[in-house]
Amino acid sequence: AERVPQRPLLVFDGDCGFCRYWVERLRGATRETVDFEPSQKVAGDFPEIPQQDFDEAVQLIEPDGTVASGADAMFRALEVSGRFQGMIRGARAVPGIMAAARAVYRVIARNRMLASFFTKILFGKDAQRPGYLVARRWFVCLLGLVFLVAFVSLWVQIRGLVGSLGILPAADTMLAARHSGADFWDFPTLCWLNASDGFLVFQCAAGAAISCVLIVGYAPGVCLALLWLLYLSLVTIGRVFLGYQWDALLLETGFLAIFLMPLQLRPDWTRETSGSRITRWLLLFLLFRLMFESGVVKLASGDETWRNLTALTFHYETQPLPTWTSWFAFQAPLWFQKACCAATLAIELALPFAIIGPRNVRRAGGIGLIGLQVIIAATGNFGFFNLLAVSLCLLMLDDGFFPRRWRENLAVGAGGDGPRWWPWALVPVGAVSLTVSAIQLSRMFGLRVAWPEPVVAIYSAQSPFRICNSYGLFAVMTTRRHEIVVEGSDDGKNWRAYGFKWKPGPTDRRPRFTGPHMPRLDWQMWFAALGQLENNPWFGNFLVRLLEGSPDGLKLMAENPFPGQPPRYVRAVLYDYHFTRIGEVPGQWWHREKLGLYCPPVSLSTTTGEK
Repeated sequence: AERVPQRPLLVFDGDCGFCRYWVERLRGATRETVDFEPSQKVAGDFPEIPQQDFDEAVQLIEPDGTVASGADAMFRALEVSGRFQGMIRGARAVPGIMAAARAVYRVIARNRMLASFFTKILFGKDAQRPGYLVARRWFVCLLGLVFLVAFVSLWVQIRGLVGSLGILPAADTMLAARHSGADFWDFPTLCWLNASDGFLVFQCAAGAAISCVLIVGYAPGVCLALLWLLYLSLVTIGRVFLGYQWDALLLETGFLAIFLMPLQLRPDWTRETSGSRITRWLLLFLLFRLMFESGVVKLASGDETWRNLTALTFHYETQPLPTWTSWFAFQAPLWFQKACCAATLAIELALPFAIIGPRNVRRAGGIGLIGLQVIIAATGNFGFFNLLAVSLCLLMLDDGFFPRRWRENLAVGAGGDGPRWWPWALVPVGAVSLTVSAIQLSRMFGLRVAWPEPVVAIYSAQSPFRICNSYGLFAVMTTRRHEIVVEGSDDGKNWRAYGFKWKPGPTDRRPRFTGPHMPRLDWQMWFAALGQLENNPWFGNFLVRLLEGSPDGLKLMAENPFPGQPPRYVRAVLYDYHFTRIGEVPGQWWHREKLGLYCPPVSLSTTTGEK
């Protein structure tokens, strides 16, 4: 007797490993809305379907007797599940899509042995849909660690940078903002409430404390919202000292991560919601932009050192804060430097596309991107940037990549569901991210697009909040290293140099690792040396603080040659620095040549600095 299925039944070749693998994947996608049976078991129940049809393709038999075969059966199974109706209807509406799908299906069906081989290579042996619970937990933990490092690092510098006796006092900045008619939406900082030194330190301390709570795993959604607000406040008031790409990256990552977990005190880390899956893809899109844009700008800039693959012959020496390992990397032969440069470009331009690849391709891409960050961290000082980039890369690795006990040991919440981010609530977030990214990418490729006024308004409104940013490190390689040496004098004749904690100074001092700590003044000195004094108005304030003997400003320095009282005069001398070669000058890491004055001698009576 003919069999009448109670719900759609997909019949497949049970002797085919390739078929069993993809049927298992389809079973997970349809979520028990479709039944699955091997043809060897049930083909006799449907005598109206020739045995040859079962041998050549899967058959979907519906309760009303309708039969679909091959690609049409797969599409129909996804459609009746209710989860992919819009996608399937869209595919059918586009001419040629279904014809192409049927052709591809026939080719694969005729070459199932070869297809099975490539399936195992690209997708692995596990047919279950990959989960990302372990990666999500580690991502949140590492993100909390990055925030902790960022706040603590800034805590020890904040008074010297923007305190009342610092280089760019926050109180003066807020006074100027009020006089200009700005408000919180133009200049988003909590210093509208209070710009005192105590409140600046409080923001750093509060951020550090909340970061610890996030690392433990309590109330991640609330913690991330508070951390984003606090760091945004400090980035805004910090001006040039917190205007680096990794500060923007931390804000964008932190903002998106708010939507990764339900808003409850103890979330269940063993469960995933549709909202968290959408957020994961938004974070992966951020990772794609970070890496791909970094590769594109290197070639789009027209810089010859990237095009002829000699960029790394300069990079180790001219990067902002070299390390002793970069001195050794500098010694490598030209062929090795070129090979590493080519590999860097390949990783940044190609591996980001692994994000949308099969499981094993994603894993390989994630490992490759993490490896690049490890190498960068091993040969340079970039603060928390590398750890932050690695945290994003973890989202490419599924649960099967990690030891099973990591999955089993995930912290489980107290039970029950807390407030969730519904998928529709993430639509505006995704829309802003995609819209702003489209504008940024068009500008990067030099495309002239007449964007509608609402789109431009969205771009302008989100800009102060750093919700979506453009990236691209070292677009043009610096080929010469200029260093500013700041000196003081009591008589205008005998000069003594101030010592910086991290940037190159004495030629016999070994370059050091700063760890995840980001020394803001030392970094900004590198940028100042790339330009002229008039382009760096903060530098005048820095000299004023030295002339005043500001205790907060002097804490940013390693050595004060005037411990008794500040000097009468200060000046800045520009030098050209180069790494020494092995055996060239024993005991010397650098040799330098004086180029002239970056800033002529000044005193308190001749300079006012920027306020």
